[in-house]
Amino acid sequence: MRILLFGATGFIGRHVRERATGAKVVTVSRTPDAGDVCLDLASAAPVDVAMLLDDTAPDAVINCFGVTRGDASEMVAANVVSVSILVRGLAAARRSGIRLVHLGSAAEYGAVPMGRPITEAARPNPVGPYGITKLAGSEIIRNSWLDGVVLRVFNPVGPGLPVSTLPGRVAVELRRPGGEIRVGSLASYRDFVDVRDVADAAFAAACTPGPLPRVLNVGSGRATPLREVVQTLVRISGADRPVVESIEPGAAGSARSAGVRWQQAHVGAIGRTLGWRPATGLNTSLHDLWKEAACLA
Repeated sequence: MRILLFGATGFIGRHVRERATGAKVVTVSRTPDAGDVCLDLASAAPVDVAMLLDDTAPDAVINCFGVTRGDASEMVAANVVSVSILVRGLAAARRSGIRLVHLGSAAEYGAVPMGRPITEAARPNPVGPYGITKLAGSEIIRNSWLDGVVLRVFNPVGPGLPVSTLPGRVAVELRRPGGEIRVGSLASYRDFVDVRDVADAAFAAACTPGPLPRVLNVGSGRATPLREVVQTLVRISGADRPVVESIEPGAAGSARSAGVRWQQAHVGAIGRTLGWRPATGLNTSLHDLWKEAACLA
């Protein structure tokens, strides 16, 4: 099995690389010398992708390339234009039968009714630029002729989680001396899934023969209050640091998920299709997040 992995040095991408055991993985990064190949999908030409595919002859492509923040033009370039370039490159390549696994996001679903698990049949209704651009990229895959599948990843968590996320920021703040840690409202619920389980799902999607559904959810199947996540990190750290929650405008919160009160994945389809199920509990994910944050402090 030969896999071409885009976004190989990102949070999810590096875990895909580590867990794709038994496969030959060719890594692609936009950072020079960080992967086997340096290529920025957002500014490349389709012919560049086609040449890379011809040179590496992969059985599957896993696309972890993208951004979670930035201005509108940056998000469009990284989350939409890059997908179009990848699809056009696959069309131009002199190879057929390549499976494309694209990492989408639960932000594509947007706001949903409280208490209801989200199935793949739910109508996407993103509430911000991140979700809108991720949905646009996923739609390019979903409506293409390719043997492609979009994995709608809920809230990945675990070692290496960026500080742009609530758990990642709190873990870093808890390593620093100081007083209170200020956060936005913690009243919402999210489905947290370990990043290593996400990597396993991506690898399984790349390797499973036969046609796949166009969209599969990747989550834990459990909605967890954000307040519980923060309290667990404080307990794990042993730090005597008060966490102050604010609902005032400008409070430290995620612009990606503003207006979304509830997320819980229904993961029956991916279990039936790929035989995948989440294997890592949230406590383990947060412990490992904390350990890596401690090592980097």
